[in-house]
Order: sequence, then C-alpha cells, then structure tokens
Amino acid sequence: MMFVLSFYWTAQVGKNILHVTVSGVVGTWWFAPEDASSFCSPAINDSLLRATTYSLGSICLGSLLTALLQFACQLTREARRHTRCNAILRCVLECLVDFLERLVAYFNQWAYVYVGLYGYDYLTAGRRTMSLFMERGWTIIINDNLVLRVLGLMSVLMGFLTGCFGLIIASIKSSWLEDFGNSAASVAFCIPFLIGAAVAYALMSVVASAIDTVLVAFAEGPLDFERNHPGLYTQMITAWRQVYPEEFGM
Repeated sequence: MMFVLSFYWTAQVGKNILHVTVSGVVGTWWFAPEDASSFCSPAINDSLLRATTYSLGSICLGSLLTALLQFACQLTREARRHTRCNAILRCVLECLVDFLERLVAYFNQWAYVYVGLYGYDYLTAGRRTMSLFMERGWTIIINDNLVLRVLGLMSVLMGFLTGCFGLIIASIKSSWLEDFGNSAASVAFCIPFLIGAAVAYALMSVVASAIDTVLVAFAEGPLDFERNHPGLYTQMITAWRQVYPEEFGM
C-alpha cells in the first residue's frame, strides 16, 4: 500500500515541479520579458531552481494531498470490486472521494501558478488565486475552461497515430513480434500507443501550464501585459470581449 501511495506522490511531485517551472517562465515573460528572451534565458534556470528548492515544500504538500485522495479512491474501487457487503456505504464513500479528488485537482491547477509566480506557500497561493478570480468575477470563465479536454484529446490522438505507426512497422518486420503469436497485432499497437500518449501528455501539460499562467497573470497584471506585449494584449482583449462580453469586465 505504501508503495502505491509513494508512486502517486512521486508522480504528482514531478508533474507539479514542471507546472511551477513553466508558470515561473511564463510569468517572467509576462512581467519582465527581457529576462525570458531566449531558450536558455535566466527565466528557465531561475524558475527550475525555485521549483526544486524554495518551493519544493509547497509542491510536496499539495502533491501529498492529491496522492492521498488518489490512493483512497483506488482503495475504495478495489474494495467495491472484491466484496458485495455495504454496497451503499462504499458507493457513497467513492462518490465523496471522487469529489474531493476533483476539488483538489482543480485547486492545484491554479494554486501552483501563484507558487511559480510569487513563491507563496501552497495554502496561501490557493487562497490568493481563488480570491483573485472572485474579485474579478471570473469564476464562470475559469469553470468554462475547455483547454484540458482539448489537450487530452490531442494526447489520445497522438497515441493513436503512434500505435498505427507501430502496426505498420510490425507488418514490415513481422519477425520482431512472432513470439506473441495471435496477440502480435495488439502488442504492436498498444505499446506504441501508450508511449506516444504519455509523451504527448507530457508535452501538452507544458502547454496547459502556460495557458493557466496566462489566465492568472492576465487577471493579476493586465497593464503589464499591455506595456510589454501591446500587440498580443490587443488580440486577447478583442477575443475575450467577444466570448465573455459581460463577465470579462475590461
């Protein structure tokens, strides 16, 4: 059990270190673009250093909360699968754990942006981010965020294309999978599919972190964006006013 919990925790820590690093880089580009003007700019090194040192405690705390909920949810599903007693209680517990898991994941999505931007601790970052959106009246906007679904679909699509490529290679080099017998086609598709989807998900998570940071930074410092990137500012204002004419408020 502890091994499963440690696995969840380690996976969340790695994912959130990347999230905080990307948030720091995008924040630097937003507020001080001269420090983020190249591939090896100080923004990347400084953001990665903060994520792996000063902010590591906040990342580990938030990741632990998420890992505990994921672990509890997994235990509940396993208990429901292997036993029939107290079905109603298990169903209620599973629904509760699933709700808390979604809540913490939603909370993490925005809290880590503030950790990357300003180096706040995890709890303070979460409170400040939610207060910022509530003051702006942007709760509808952040609830209507479909970016993660689109990026997830792209990851699955990339995995599917990689799996098809694996089938093509298997048809050309059939001797490579002859030990699998009738399951050769399934193996040729599934293994590349999983690898392709995992790599695509890692790349898409960078895009998702950047988009979340832009949303928070736009709520926090729109004038800085106008001063440092006037062309992009005009395009974003125009697009948001078309989609959210009442909620946007700018």
